[in-house]
Amino acid sequence: MRILVWHVHGSYLTSFVRGGHDYVLPVLPDRGPDGRGRARTWDWPASAREVAVDRLREEHLDVVVLQRPHEAALVERWTGRRVGRDLPAVYLEHNTPAGHAVATEHHVLRDPLLAGVPVVHVTHFNAMAWDCGDRPTTVVEHGIPDPGLRYEGTDPSLCVAVNEPVRRWRVAGSDLVLDLARTVPVSVYGMAADGLGALAEERGIPGLDRSRCHDLDQAQLHRAMARHRAYLHPYRWTSLGLALLEAMTLGMPVLALSTTEAPEAVPAAAGLVTNDVLALRAMARRLLADPDEARARGLEARAHALRRHSLTRFLLDWDRVLKEVTP
Repeated sequence: MRILVWHVHGSYLTSFVRGGHDYVLPVLPDRGPDGRGRARTWDWPASAREVAVDRLREEHLDVVVLQRPHEAALVERWTGRRVGRDLPAVYLEHNTPAGHAVATEHHVLRDPLLAGVPVVHVTHFNAMAWDCGDRPTTVVEHGIPDPGLRYEGTDPSLCVAVNEPVRRWRVAGSDLVLDLARTVPVSVYGMAADGLGALAEERGIPGLDRSRCHDLDQAQLHRAMARHRAYLHPYRWTSLGLALLEAMTLGMPVLALSTTEAPEAVPAAAGLVTNDVLALRAMARRLLADPDEARARGLEARAHALRRHSLTRFLLDWDRVLKEVTP
């Protein structure tokens, strides 16, 4: 198939474009949010190709995978085709509801341009939380390329991967990161991570500063993460951070809040999933002091992630979904 899809979430698309299809990625001269084209920090195959938006009318397209509400209007403007009527479509929902979960209608119920478009959720938690009415929905759980067993654990510290931790604050659990950094060392990776380091310096928090904050490409990130003793996933409200699954496949033990999909993603043997912050702190100290236990738990994490979140299973699930919506 020839699939129109936007570069919205680079980590997710890195898995998605590895299927056996042609992937058309809109590109604008400024490479802004509606036309980023190909990723520059991930390795994507040649079948994921950029097409200038003024050339999209000339493209033969079999289906579009929508990821944001306004993309239906972009399809009509740039291709002259209406989603769900002239062009088969699915709406891929990456996020948890931004409002109250029991009162949040999904975009497909509110936008006439999305009438009849089925929804694909990335976690069962999302499918439960969103109100999609009687719209057809399915779940395609995350799948990621296996980065290989790279765990070293030589740095007795925790690491976190989060973009814009200060802006996202309690959603991302950045306040909990600072709290843990009062007693154990923590490194933070991601866009604008140094903002959290600066805040830690201002507050005199010993386990975190700007020297422990870095924004790296994926290959560099995996190497850096694997040197830490354990991975911390402090998110209060998110679908399921792909960095968590990447940490597990690297062979890292993990600490996570027992929220959203994390209890399903992390088995007990892989670390600790709890909303008891004191218990998280105690387990962090225990793993930092015991590299053998940390390594053993990391191997459990890797085995579970490879079973549940394999790239092969992910791509087969997507093939099923796409065949169901195309004639």
